[in-house]
Amino acid sequence: MKHHVDVHVGQRVRRRRWMLGMTQQQLGDAVGIKFQQIQKYETGMNRVSASRLYDIATALDVPVSFFFEGVGVEGGVEIGTEGEIAANSNGGTAPTDIFSEKETLELIRCYYQMPEEPRRRLFELTRSLSRAAA
Repeated sequence: MKHHVDVHVGQRVRRRRWMLGMTQQQLGDAVGIKFQQIQKYETGMNRVSASRLYDIATALDVPVSFFFEGVGVEGGVEIGTEGEIAANSNGGTAPTDIFSEKETLELIRCYYQMPEEPRRRLFELTRSLSRAAA
């Protein structure tokens, strides 16, 4: 049976790997294991040992604590962190854990690949559209 902490850590590994544009194979090569083992870690099927988590953190250029951000004592997530449902300005609800979506991660990766000036203009356009919709 999967433990909620193992699932959370795996999701954080996947999220960071995606943010870097790294494949499971590349991460596996970086830490000296097969990509299938990375898959098992990312789904929470296998627990990550402390030394392996350290190697993964090094390969993904984050502190080990990154993988535990948002983990609560029970049920997986603390109040006020990722995974909750929050009211948006339109009175509806939206998941605050939007980073679990591949589309979100791809959008962010593409955004930061743009040169600074077009990126700034896109940001300003998005901000003004958001204000207009409110």
